[in-house]
Amino acid sequence: MLKSDTIKPTLAQVVADRKREFSPGRMFVEACARDGLHAAVDYDVTITDSLTSSRRKSRYPARNMLRTIDLSRDPREFYWHEAPPIPGDTPIAGAEVRRELASRFHKSPIPELLTTTAWVQVPDRLWEDPDTFEAFVNYRLIVRLCTAENHTILCGPHGLLAMAGGERMTSPGPYASTILRACNEVEQMGGTADGLIINPADYYLALGAGRLMQDLEDNGVFIVRTRLVDPGTALVGDFGHGAQLFDAGRSVIRFAEPPAGTFAEPGIALQAEIYERVVVNLPTSFFLVSI
Repeated sequence: MLKSDTIKPTLAQVVADRKREFSPGRMFVEACARDGLHAAVDYDVTITDSLTSSRRKSRYPARNMLRTIDLSRDPREFYWHEAPPIPGDTPIAGAEVRRELASRFHKSPIPELLTTTAWVQVPDRLWEDPDTFEAFVNYRLIVRLCTAENHTILCGPHGLLAMAGGERMTSPGPYASTILRACNEVEQMGGTADGLIINPADYYLALGAGRLMQDLEDNGVFIVRTRLVDPGTALVGDFGHGAQLFDAGRSVIRFAEPPAGTFAEPGIALQAEIYERVVVNLPTSFFLVSI
């Protein structure tokens, strides 16, 4: 089972664990053989974290940047978070150097988890070929669910890009890049800039123009490329300590009737759902930068 409150283990550990488990697609294939088009499988894991990529070139989802709290195995009532000082606060000794000393501490109840959903339309009678159907569930339905999850974590109504308190940085100041300036600012707040979320267009422009992306990775910055961040912007922050992902630790795949407008033509559809929500503990440790 997945450990709660952990950052994702090494890829070798993940691969070893997955080899000992049935894939979500295989479990659904067996349910389909038994129940036909009434098949539905409830999983006691979040299935977007249950498969290793088949790509030769690594491309990581946003969830891999965050500490995950599996509420099914580690129930919690509250979470803590900080906020910057407000005008009129009593001056705090030492805060001119250690800025975080002036932060205010808060606790809030664990928020209601959000449902993330993905759909695929199944080619007619594909389920009669179990291996192909398994691969279709694993690498089409769940891949689409991973994309939907990125949307929930990043740009949904409660995603990281919508968080209160995140600062916009438009000038590089004395640095060669706003990204480097933001990395410094995170450290001036007592954190570590351990992650960068960037649009592929900007990633490849930077890759072709110099060593910035390689230098960041060599310096321990985990880079996620996703089209869900607007071109010309990037999110820099302390993802390991500054935010966390509350996860229900369960998922479902079922045959279902999709909403109108989901597909171009009628057909048999599969639905996948997971339940989770990101929260920000240290909003002053995140910067949305203009590149």
